[in-house]
Amino acid sequence: MGKKITIQHIADYLGVSKYVVSRALAGKSGVKEETRKKVLETAKQLGYNNNGQIFSSNQTITEHQLKTSQQNVLVVLPRSQYQDSMYWGKIIDGISSELSEFSLGMVIVTESDRFSSVFNSEVFLGIICVGKLSTSVLLEFNAWKVPVVLIDYEEPLFNADTIFANNYDSSYKLTSYLIGLGHQHIEFVGNSYFSRSFYDRWLGYRSALEYHGLSVNQNSKLLNEGEDLNTMCENIKKWLITEGQTIDKLPTALVCANDSIALFVLDVLKELEVKIPEQISVTGYDNIENSYLQSPTLTTIHVPKEQMGKRSVRSLIDQMGREKENAEKILLSCELILRESTGRAR
Repeated sequence: MGKKITIQHIADYLGVSKYVVSRALAGKSGVKEETRKKVLETAKQLGYNNNGQIFSSNQTITEHQLKTSQQNVLVVLPRSQYQDSMYWGKIIDGISSELSEFSLGMVIVTESDRFSSVFNSEVFLGIICVGKLSTSVLLEFNAWKVPVVLIDYEEPLFNADTIFANNYDSSYKLTSYLIGLGHQHIEFVGNSYFSRSFYDRWLGYRSALEYHGLSVNQNSKLLNEGEDLNTMCENIKKWLITEGQTIDKLPTALVCANDSIALFVLDVLKELEVKIPEQISVTGYDNIENSYLQSPTLTTIHVPKEQMGKRSVRSLIDQMGREKENAEKILLSCELILRESTGRAR
């Protein structure tokens, strides 16, 4: 009995995904007719049948040819180095893991003004953008004629599938939980315009207050301070030191835009000898590793970071072999994680 030929062999030989090959062999829609013919011809030449076994063939292919025919996906990150690498790194892990399932590789690069002069667009099956990229770079990708997926960002001038955590609903749930503990003086901490995720978390927080009949008396110094996380934290520290001299001036709960900010806030409050959660409750968002290694452990929202990366690959694969249809916005559910940093209002 000869060597078995699989769908993956055909996909590698043609430089397409096994998803495309599978649909073409099954006669399903979503594959261009030209691509379907190539798949069927190659399957016949390699000796593929439904059981994946060789029968008579007019052409053979070496293992070396199969390996060198592999194609890559371009993964693009912003120029700036994200301080919260524990967040973005998990997303990259998810992308890598899912691409390997389709025997695809990836090339990771940072944002550039001249992608077309550096990269040959024909060697990439698609592009995954992680985080906020400039509009000019995204518009340049239009000329590449390959599918593009954005993670944690969307651009009104650029039509593409987007992958987000469901930040609005999760922040709403978190704030409602605090209100259920008796908190009525709650403040949001973090620049709401820092990213789309931060803004959606701010909207969810505000909507929960409004729904429960509480006033949104947000301190502007906590809401829009700083263009980066370091500046945000320093400005927040100044405010806490000023207000923390009298515990009655502090809110009973702080809803932080992410875990990095929340952990910084916890450290400052401990320096001021403010008791957590007896005198003030603090929540984060993202569930990074440090959130459960600190004392007190941090109440937060678990974001399925690896799943976001995996889902972006599946969205990319889904677009291959067919004409672009309406873009999709995909929201992944998050989980409220209750820990030691929250309690009943003082």
